[in-house]
Order: sequence, then structure tokens, then C-alpha cells
Amino acid sequence: MYDLSHLRTFLAVSQTLSFTQAARRLGLRQSTVSQHVRRLEDATGRQLFTRDTHSVELTEDGEAMLGFARRMLEVQEQASAFFTGTRLRGRLRFGASEDFVLTRLPEILEGFRSDHPEVDLELTVELSGTLHEQLDAGKLDLVLAKRRAEDSRGELVWHDKLVWIGAERLRLDTDRPVPLIVYPPPGITRALALEALERQGRAWRIAYTSGSLNGLIAAARAGLGVMAHSRGMVPPGLVRVPERVGLPELGEVDFVLVHGRRRVSAQGAADALAGAILAGGDRLHLRG
Repeated sequence: MYDLSHLRTFLAVSQTLSFTQAARRLGLRQSTVSQHVRRLEDATGRQLFTRDTHSVELTEDGEAMLGFARRMLEVQEQASAFFTGTRLRGRLRFGASEDFVLTRLPEILEGFRSDHPEVDLELTVELSGTLHEQLDAGKLDLVLAKRRAEDSRGELVWHDKLVWIGAERLRLDTDRPVPLIVYPPPGITRALALEALERQGRAWRIAYTSGSLNGLIAAARAGLGVMAHSRGMVPPGLVRVPERVGLPELGEVDFVLVHGRRRVSAQGAADALAGAILAGGDRLHLRG
């Protein structure tokens, strides 16, 4: 009933929230991407996206289609690997940013290990800035992290908006410096938060610092301050800070996959894991 190429295009648009970025990822024309989405909507009889000249958002039916599309594509990949008899081997050094600690990235990695049991997967969890440094130093083969504003490298996994979050009971005094909960340098989110407050001329103070996402969440839940975070990954127990508080807009952020220096022994495994992450990108959000 559903064309696999249309499902693949749908996933790319849902993760990047951009027909242009999806076309770039898939190597297609933007008109082809629009055609694939339209044909999938015709096949389902439902509208999967709401879109205008400025934004693209999933509808409720689009959210429901995410899981179905991912599973259908996974089955196709598994069948292809089984019947072609390809066996990947070698050591793959993979780095994932702290942002993904509470997501279902472990499920993607577990599926990858099941499909490629002879790949020795080494996982490093660090700040995005640190991972980029390790990649540049040749210590990692593949990185899933936020992209620096000045860096154009990487394959876009998805595009998201940064928002201020904190405990629901937290009350901010507009006459006092904003209490911040932040990663240490070279945290990318930290830098964006400080830059936004400086542009607004708003006073701030560092209330809590930790290199661990769990540490930041604990501090935020305790009401120690506010933190900048991806809109699609707001942790349970925390809420967006109301606009009436007057905190500045934080802008947007790209989560990307970046390959390191191509080691022959790791190239096939890196490409396969990158494909699995792109196909399962909806599990990197905290929807529901």
C-alpha cells in the first residue's frame, strides 16, 4: 500500500521539518520531495503535515505515521541485509551528545548491534563541543551532536527550536539576574543561552553547572534556575518557561551526524549506523 521511497522521504521531512533540507539529505529535487509527501497523503487519506511559507509541522496523523514508517523501513533493511549476506566487521568509535541520554537512542544502538554482531561498537557520551573536538583529533569515527553555528559539516538528522525550561513552580524575579543551569564550556547550548541574554541586555548568573544532563535536570527540577534545551526533548518534570517572563528567543539548533577521518575498517559500519539513526530519528525525541 505504501511506497518505501515515499516513507523514506516522509521521515526525512518529519525530522528536518524542511522540504529543502530533506531534499538535500536524500539527493532529490524539492519538487520530488513534495510529490512523495503528497502521494503518501493520498495513500493514507490523511494530511501528514501542516505547512506554510515559514514552517512545517507534523499533524496528529503525521505523528502516528512516524512509527509505522520507521518499522516498515527497518524490516526492509533487515530483509535486504539477510538475503545479500553482507557482514560488517571492525571497530566503530561512536560519539553521542548528552542531549540523547533520555531518548530512545539505546534502542537504535541495540538494533544495530543485533543486525551487525561482528562490529565492535565503542560509545562515548559527551558535550557536543567536546565530541566535535575529539572527531577533529581522529579519536571518533562518527558523531551525533548539535552543530556549531559556524560549522556547515554534517548530515542533518533534525532541526529544532531551543526553548527555556524549568520547574513548573519556578518564579523568576525580573529585577534580579536570571539563574542559569548550564553545561560547562565548550557546551553549545550554554554559549547560545549566554549570547541571547547578552543581546537582550538581561543580567544573569550561573546557578548550577554540570557536564551531565541528569545533573542539570535534577537542578532544574529542584527549582534552582532555568536551562536552554531542545523543544523536542523537554525532560519529564520540566516545562517551558512562559513567554510573559520575557526571556529572549534562543533561536534554532541542528542535530547532525558527522563522519570523522575515513578509516577503511570503520567506514562500512559508520555508514550503516548513520543510516539506522536517520531512519529511526523519531525515537530521538521525547514525544509523549
